[in-house]
Amino acid sequence: MAFLPITKEEMLARGWDAPDFVLVTGDAYVDHPTFGTAIISRLLEHYGYHVAILSQPDWKTDRDFQRFGKPKLAFLVNAGNIDSMVAHYTVARNRRKTDAYSPGNRPGLRPDRAVTVYSQKCKTLYPDVPVIIGGLEASLRRFAHYDYWADKVHPSVLVDSGADLISYGMGEKQAIEIAKRLLDGEPVASITDVRGTCYLVPTRDYRPGPAVECPSYEQVCADKRAYALSCRKQQDEQDAVRGKRVIQRHGNQILVQNPPMPPLTQKELDEVYELPYERTYHPCYEKVGGVPAIQEVEFSITHNRGCFGACNFCSIAFHQGRAVTTRSEESVLREAKLLTQNPHFKGYIHDVGGPTANFRHPSCKKQEKAGLCPGKKCLAPKACPALQVDHREYLDLLRKVRALPGVKKVFIRSGIRFDYLMEDPDDTFFRELVQHHVSGQLKVAPEHCTARVLDCMGKPHIETYLAFQKRFFKLTKEIGKEQYLVPYLMSSHPGSTLKDAVELALFIKKNHLHPEQVQDFYPTPGTISTCMFYTGLDPYTMKEVYVPRTSKEKAMQRALMQYFIPKNKPLVLEALKLAGRTDLIGRGENCLVWGPAPEAPQRKKTDAKRGKYPSKNKPEHRRGKRR
Repeated sequence: MAFLPITKEEMLARGWDAPDFVLVTGDAYVDHPTFGTAIISRLLEHYGYHVAILSQPDWKTDRDFQRFGKPKLAFLVNAGNIDSMVAHYTVARNRRKTDAYSPGNRPGLRPDRAVTVYSQKCKTLYPDVPVIIGGLEASLRRFAHYDYWADKVHPSVLVDSGADLISYGMGEKQAIEIAKRLLDGEPVASITDVRGTCYLVPTRDYRPGPAVECPSYEQVCADKRAYALSCRKQQDEQDAVRGKRVIQRHGNQILVQNPPMPPLTQKELDEVYELPYERTYHPCYEKVGGVPAIQEVEFSITHNRGCFGACNFCSIAFHQGRAVTTRSEESVLREAKLLTQNPHFKGYIHDVGGPTANFRHPSCKKQEKAGLCPGKKCLAPKACPALQVDHREYLDLLRKVRALPGVKKVFIRSGIRFDYLMEDPDDTFFRELVQHHVSGQLKVAPEHCTARVLDCMGKPHIETYLAFQKRFFKLTKEIGKEQYLVPYLMSSHPGSTLKDAVELALFIKKNHLHPEQVQDFYPTPGTISTCMFYTGLDPYTMKEVYVPRTSKEKAMQRALMQYFIPKNKPLVLEALKLAGRTDLIGRGENCLVWGPAPEAPQRKKTDAKRGKYPSKNKPEHRRGKRR
C-alpha cells in the first residue's frame, strides 16, 4: 500500500480534485501505528475518505497550507506525537538541539504551540472550512491549564487556536463519526454531542443540563485553590463509564467537554493496528538520514492501551484513560510475523508492550459497570484489595511470539509495573521475564525513595521496589545470567525537599547505582503533579505541598543524584550544608562527597559575649552544626 499523498502531484495522480481531509501535523510523516497521524489517516482511508498529509508545513508563509487547495470536509490538526513545547525545550527551558520526530533529527521544523499556530493559519486562509484539533497537545490543553514555558495559566487551546472542535483522547471513534456527519452535510457548529469532543458555545446560547462545572478561566487565573479544584474535577470525570459532561466558562463563552469516548473493543483495536501501514517514514526523508523516531518502534508491537497505574506526573490517564484494553493474541502474532518479513529485521523484537507492558486485564471486576474509582489509585500507596493480578495471558502471548520462525529474542522495553508484578503469587512470569525478555538491563520506575515524595507522585512506597529488586537479582543468579536493573529516578518533583533529595542520593549510593542521566520533574499540561507545581496544593487533599522552584535548588537536587561526578561537588557540598547533613561530607563509608570542613559562622564580639555561638572545643562545632 502506498503512502498517502504529501504533494498536489501525488494527489492528482490518484484522480482526486481535492482531498476530503488535509491532516496537518508537526511531525515528519511516518506511516507507522505508533504515530497518531498514521492511525487516523489510515482509518479514514479505510472508511473511504481521501486524506492528504501536510507534514511540518512552513507556518511563516501561506504556500504550504494552500498546497492541496480547499479540503472538502475539514482540516485535522495535531502537533505530533508529543507536545511541541516538550519537543522544543528542556525542563530548564533551553532550546533542544535535536528533534527525533523530524527528518535528519533537525530541530525547528515546527512552531511552538503548533496546534494553535497551524489552526490559526488554516482558519485565516479557509475561514469556512472546519478545523478539528487532536493529538496529545490538544488533548492535554483542552481546559484552562498552567503553561510552564510562559509561567501562567492559558485558556483552553480551543479558545487560542480558533478551531471548531477538540477530539481528545485517542480519537478513532470521534474521527469516524465526525467525518460521516460532515459528509452528510451537517454544519460543524451543530456537532455538539459526540463523546470525546470539546466545543465552545456563547454563554447566551448555552442550554443548562446535567454537568460538572469547573471554576472559570478567570477564577483559576486569580485563585490557585480554584485551579486545584478544577484539576480534580477534570481528572475525576475522565472515565468513559461514569464520566459526566464538564463545563468551564471562558469570558462570554462556555467550554463544553462531552464525556469520554469508550475505548476501542478488542476487535476494533485489532482492526486499527492491522491497517495497511508502510511501517516506516516517507522515502522523501531518506536523503537526510530518515526520521530517528522510527528506530525505537520499527520492530516493536503495541498490545494494549490505557494504564490504571495513573502516576500523578504522567499524562496517559488524562489522555488514553485508565481503562486497559488489549489486542487479541491472533492480531499480535500476525503483526509479529509481518515484522519477520521486513528486510531489515535481524531476529529481535524490541518490545511487546504499551503504556504498561504487563497489563492485559482491567484492574478489577467492577470497572465494566461502575468505571474506575475517582480519586483513588489501584496500586498506590498499596495495591487495592480488589486488584486482579494475572500474567498468564501475557506470558502465553510472549511465548508464542518468541516461538515464531525467524524470531531470536523478544524484549520488553516499555514499562513493567514492578508493584503489579509483586502482587502476583505465581512467579512464573517473573522467572520467564528474567530468563527471556531482558536485554541485559531492565528499566523500571521507582522514581524516588521517600514516602512523602512517592505519595505526591502517586507511586508505591520504596519497600515494594526493594522487594522486587531482591527477587530480580535472586532469579538472575539462579538462571546464571548477568543482568541489571536501571531504575528511573526523578528529582525536584513537588513534595521533594533538599532533605528528600539527600535521602535519594543515599539510596543511590546504598544500591550501587550510577545514573548517567537524571530526570527533573517536567510540569506538562494536564497532570496532577503539574497542578501541585503551580498551586503548591494537592488537589485531592487541598493540603500544601512543598515545591522546589528555583533553578539553583533544582540544580542541587539533580547534582545529589549524581554526587559521584566531580563537577557536581560544589553543588553537592552546598546542598548538604543547607540540608543540615554535613555528616555526609568526609571519608566515611556513608559520606557522599569529600570536601573542606564546613565553614564556622563568623562571630561578632557582641555575639560571643552573649554566648550565641558555641565554643570551638564543643563537638557540635567540629561537625559544622549551627544553632
